[in-house]
Order: sequence, then C-alpha cells, then structure tokens
Amino acid sequence: MSGRGPERSGPVAAADPDTPSPLDILVVNWQDRENPRAGGAEAHLHEVFGRFARWGHRVTLLCSGFESAPTRTKLDGIEVHRVGGRYSFATMAGRYFKDHLARRAFDVIVEDLNKVPLFTPRWTARPVVLLVHHLFGATAFQEASLPLAAATWLLERPVPRAFRGATVIAVSQSTRADLVARGLDAPRIEVVPNGVDLGIYTPDENVARSPEPTALYVGRLKRYKRVDLPIRAIAQLRERGLPGRLVVAGRGDRRLALMRLAASLRLGEDRVRFLGFVSQAEKIALFREAWVHVLTSSKEGWGIAALEAAACGTATVASDVPGLRDSVVHGRTGWLVPHGDISALANRLAGLFADPIQRDRLGASGRSFAEGFSWEASARGVLGALQRVVARTRSGVESNPAGARLPPDGGSGASWDPSAEERH
Repeated sequence: MSGRGPERSGPVAAADPDTPSPLDILVVNWQDRENPRAGGAEAHLHEVFGRFARWGHRVTLLCSGFESAPTRTKLDGIEVHRVGGRYSFATMAGRYFKDHLARRAFDVIVEDLNKVPLFTPRWTARPVVLLVHHLFGATAFQEASLPLAAATWLLERPVPRAFRGATVIAVSQSTRADLVARGLDAPRIEVVPNGVDLGIYTPDENVARSPEPTALYVGRLKRYKRVDLPIRAIAQLRERGLPGRLVVAGRGDRRLALMRLAASLRLGEDRVRFLGFVSQAEKIALFREAWVHVLTSSKEGWGIAALEAAACGTATVASDVPGLRDSVVHGRTGWLVPHGDISALANRLAGLFADPIQRDRLGASGRSFAEGFSWEASARGVLGALQRVVARTRSGVESNPAGARLPPDGGSGASWDPSAEERH
C-alpha cells in the first residue's frame, strides 16, 4: 500500500472559525503523496496540511521529484515544488529554497523529518518547527546499504544541536522519549498523535470475515518492516498442524525477497498471498475481512496501519517496539510480542485464530480506542503549535538561533541579494 491519502474534490471548505489570521507555511519533506514511494509520513503530511489549506492558510511543500512528475503542482490545496530525486533532494533543496522561495515571507517553516534531516534552520532566519515521525538510529543499518545507513546515522547525530531552541512536534510518546534521550529540550517537544479517517475506516457488519483464519499485513515492503516475521510465523503454524494464512498488501523493494522466502518455506498461495498495491477501498475491505492485522516493524513513529485496523474493528499483533507501543494497547486493541520472537508471534496468531470471543472483544475495544484519534484533532494540534511559535516570534520572545540572516526588508525580497546571505 502506498499510504497515499484520498483524492479530494468538491468545494473548498470555509476557513476554520477557530483559527486567527491565516498563516503562510512552508513544509519541507522528502516526498509528497503522489510519489510511488510515499507511505505513512506522506499520508500524515497531506491529511494535516491539506486541512490547513482548506481552513484558509497558504501551504507550500518543497519535496523531491520522481519520474515523469511535474515540477510544480497543487495537491489538496497545497502548492507543491519538486526538485531533484530521492538521492539528490538533500543536496538540491537548500539551493532551490534560496533561488525560489527565500523571498517569501513565510510565517513558519516546518521540517517534516522523514529520511534524513535537511537542517533547515541554517537556510533562513524564519522560525522553524521540527516535525518528527521517528529517527532511524541504528535501525538504518537494517534497511539500507552500509554507506547509506552510515550516512543516515551520522546525519541524525547533529539534530539536537541544529534544532536547539526550536519547537519540536513528535507524533508519539515513543518518538518524544527518543528525542529527549538524544539531547533535545524536553519542554519544547509537543506530542500530537497521528489520526485516522473515522468516517471511512469503520467496521461493517455486512462484510464477512474471511472463511479461513487470515492475518493481514498492509504497508510498504521494506527491510525494517520485517514482513519476514509473520511469514515465518505462518510456516510455524503449518508445522504445528494449525490453520492460518497471511495476506500481504503493498509494494516495495523487498517483495521479491519475501516471495522467495515464502517459496523456500514451501508456503504456497494458500498460505501466503502477495497482492501488490491496493486502493484505499480495497485496503479497507481487507481490514474488515481479516481475522487479525500484523505489524512487526523494528521501529515506527506511530504505526498508522494499526490505528486503521482498529478503526475497522480488527485487532493487531505487533512487535513491542517504539511507536507500535503507542498505536497498539497490549490486551486492549491487540497484543505486543517481543520483536523477532517468531514463536511468540505464532502463539498470538494461533490464539486469536482459535478464539472468536477474544477477537471480537479486541476489535470492539480497538474501535473505541481509534475514536480518540481523528485527523481533524491532529491537524488542530499541529496548527496550535505553529500558531504559538508564530505568536512568540512576532512578540520577540522566540527566534531561530541557528538561522541565516533575514533580508534587510524583512522578507519581501525587494532589495535583497541572495548571495549576500551565503557570504554572511
């Protein structure tokens, strides 16, 4: 599953009556939701900042491009500027900002940290807010080649220094704890959890569960997602003479390796089925039909898929790791198992497959839990944090201590030589 948000059409909603004067916001993220590699971070970006645009704020996104993508477009009311590609964006984004966006009097710049940091406080004297899903840390070595993993690990190390004094938004308490452990200022970190579209992701009593015990994985097929673990758990169930199958929905660079693993374990399509990319409607149907959802990543910022499953009334069995501890409540919305413990995972799957009362209880409780997390609430939480930063900046209480010098005209660019900023 790509994680793309739904296309939006129809009339633009009126500005939110609770918001003061509209803000001019720049968001910097590696990808937009149309990128084939888009995932949960991009879904969050468009769900949150797309609402800002509908509420009357001006939102601009600077992100990487991809094959055949136009360099400029508009998505969900967001003005999108694309530059470079997956591996060149980090080196091209700063220059593009100076050449094309630095003269705009943005009220606030949001670095939506996804992949590696871009250190946007060095680009501008405008206030910068850091929005963090999760940092990779040592898990980068589980996902990327050694040179890329080492580069990611090294680039994350200066984050506390580069964003010292900045407001930080974390999507979970796990991410907040990680940031504090790395040296960021705890009082400046606000937690605004992810949301789910509660009007679309719903249980449906008219949709029957699959006729045979079925576990579902929905998401990108990346190494750190560890989809090999539920595949091996299904193989273990077969060895015990127990029923159970796994449906894998999503695409990614690990698909062939995972298919080879299933074949090596002699798991045919009756045990493990790979669907590839699925639409949002197909994904919701899969959540409703599955007996249980599985998510065994080595680390997550939050784990949106677990909340989507809960909203559909389906329990999740997940790895007991940062992020998933926030989106899965052990014994209430599903079960957490020690990461990498295939026997523990197989035991939980077997228990849920054999116990419809337990499945129904966790599913109903999961829906109640999910109802506490809406994208509307997430958007209001992020917007509130940005408004407070802007208010403190305008009153002189807050500044960007690492920032570049503002143009002498305060940002209109009327008489500003961008090269002077580089020499400063």
